[in-house]
Amino acid sequence: MGELILIRHGETEWSRSGQHTSYTDLPLTELGERQARALVPLLEGRQIGLTLVSPYLRARRTAELAGLTSPREMPDLHEWEYGAYEGVTTVEIRRTRPDWDLWRDGVALGSVEDHPGESPAEVGARADRVLAEVRAAWSRIGDDDIALVAHSHFLRVLTARYLKLPVTGGELFQLATGAVSRLGTEHNKPVIKSLNMSLPERLVKAID
Repeated sequence: MGELILIRHGETEWSRSGQHTSYTDLPLTELGERQARALVPLLEGRQIGLTLVSPYLRARRTAELAGLTSPREMPDLHEWEYGAYEGVTTVEIRRTRPDWDLWRDGVALGSVEDHPGESPAEVGARADRVLAEVRAAWSRIGDDDIALVAHSHFLRVLTARYLKLPVTGGELFQLATGAVSRLGTEHNKPVIKSLNMSLPERLVKAID
């Protein structure tokens, strides 16, 4: 079995401003595109047998610029559905809910019929489905790595579930835009092999 390579998409306008972004399909900023290209040397030399990508543009474009070939869209890799908090920052939410915590409280019910929001348990169940798909894929591709290109909060939940932690364990991990993390095993136990790796900002900004 290979490693599970987690890639958070590059910067968007809303990730830069701290606005919660799930279904709003924003493109990468210029810096975000540079961050995605900067993934190439971080992935160089890895034997990636399967790439699964969120259906949203920011993730698909990141996979493309990172040089990941033949990515397969997987709807379950979309970001935590933020409901009424779509496009809203944590600072703004806490003006009316001072003690609000996403990991404990989830989100407020959204007014958009197709996007009411997800509870922590629902996001955890989705992460478990992705991990089940990953394990099934490993039975087919052997020792190759599998790459997931997706979003911050969802990948943090997925990391927690991979480590057999509750969904709230995701609050322990920080994932920057355009960062790579690696999950693997040691003595048949799930471990983090590296977390939140990226090139120095000065090198990213120099990439054409």
